[in-house]
Amino acid sequence: MKIKDVMTREVVTVDPSTPLKEAARLLGAKGISGLVVMDGGEVVGVLSEADILVKEGGERVTHTGVLGWLFETGVSELEAKLAARTVGEAMTSPALTIGPDRQVHEAAARMIEDGVNRLPVVEDGKLLGIVSRADLVRAFTRTDAEIEEEIRTEIVKRTMWIAPEAVTVSVEGGTVTLEGQVETATDAELLPVFVERVPGVVEVRSALSYRDRGSKARV
Repeated sequence: MKIKDVMTREVVTVDPSTPLKEAARLLGAKGISGLVVMDGGEVVGVLSEADILVKEGGERVTHTGVLGWLFETGVSELEAKLAARTVGEAMTSPALTIGPDRQVHEAAARMIEDGVNRLPVVEDGKLLGIVSRADLVRAFTRTDAEIEEEIRTEIVKRTMWIAPEAVTVSVEGGTVTLEGQVETATDAELLPVFVERVPGVVEVRSALSYRDRGSKARV
């Protein structure tokens, strides 16, 4: 499943000069937790609830001596956010983005690695949508039939170039069972790996065999 299949296409945007109070009101009115910041048609940042909560937290505690040295990293950025009056002063920039044809599991990995809750979807510099953790969770709740169809068409046929009739795919409660005979040991090893990345899959049970006994699985 690709990002374009789960992203939200109607994106609420603001520009850097938007007052922070107005941005906070917009978040509440729209029932969303983040805004994409646009300047001259380009995505320049993201304003999240966390960025605004820095303001709500008030003045930071000043540390001296060794503690002051330990807390020095990030102090200037925090102070800038505390003093912010506009979106441009409070936003997180540059914005982390992702392309519409990237796989859903790539977005999930990036969100976890970078500690973000949403990614603007950009192609050739143009904003197409936004994908959030909530969108990824919804993708995980797909039916067994939808999961099976994606495995057959996107993984077995288009990714692995394996004849669909060579592999039997069954899905029950998110558990995928793969049976049949593929050409090589590498095919038998890689197919379950790709299937594990399909949104909604909770377990893969492989009973695949392979014809070319002279082949070796890739390390």
